[in-house]
Amino acid sequence: MRLNRALLLNWTIPVATLVAWEVFGRLDLLPRYLSVPSDIIAALWELTASGELPTALAASLYRVALGFLIGMVTGIVAGLGAGMVPGVRHFFDPLVSFLFSIPKIAFLPVFLLLFGLGHASKISIIAFSVFFPIFIASRHAILSINRTLVWAAQNMGTPKRTIFLRVIIPAAAPQLFSGIRIGLAHAFVVLFAAELIGSKVGLANIISAGEEWVRFDQMLAGITCFAILGFLSDRILMAIRGHVLKGHLIGTEEQVVR
Repeated sequence: MRLNRALLLNWTIPVATLVAWEVFGRLDLLPRYLSVPSDIIAALWELTASGELPTALAASLYRVALGFLIGMVTGIVAGLGAGMVPGVRHFFDPLVSFLFSIPKIAFLPVFLLLFGLGHASKISIIAFSVFFPIFIASRHAILSINRTLVWAAQNMGTPKRTIFLRVIIPAAAPQLFSGIRIGLAHAFVVLFAAELIGSKVGLANIISAGEEWVRFDQMLAGITCFAILGFLSDRILMAIRGHVLKGHLIGTEEQVVR
């Protein structure tokens, strides 16, 4: 019952907003340039039929998926290393502290000079942006583990590899997933900016072309694609998290809502 109620509340406001938007737009109660949902759907169909949307979607998906994967793996490995090995921590901490507050998109000209205007520069800047929140979450997750758990396993003669896989990783997993989720959001933000500045193909270019030709329906169609792509990616990540952290979520509000 609570699950059905939560699902109803989750969808009621978005659906009601879209219906009101459509109705008010058709009644000329909104600015004429603000396209209604049916116009956006028509623009999506037009872009799909022309082949522009599938091409842009494939390019954006490739960039964000590969960039996110590289940034996630390197962030987790470096973060776990920094949390477990003082020497690694002393190496990364000043570097991360110095670079973390700088908007990562500011480094795009550097990546464009290094890798050119192709996929490589976009993938690299996305990976660079994703690295930091995941590194920080991974590092903090290791340092926050209850050391009693590790000592108990060591006193029972548990091999180091087993301690790492069966004690450290499960204990750190909740914070790791929090960092990964933040990194995923960063990936889409940087993808949009990188495609606007240094790309001719991608979802951001559809939005830019809509602005250039004063086609608000096309602009909103591109934004809608970004929203759907980000939403689905987040849902997939949360489904994986829910499966991996099943024991951690038992009895929590999140487990009930899901």
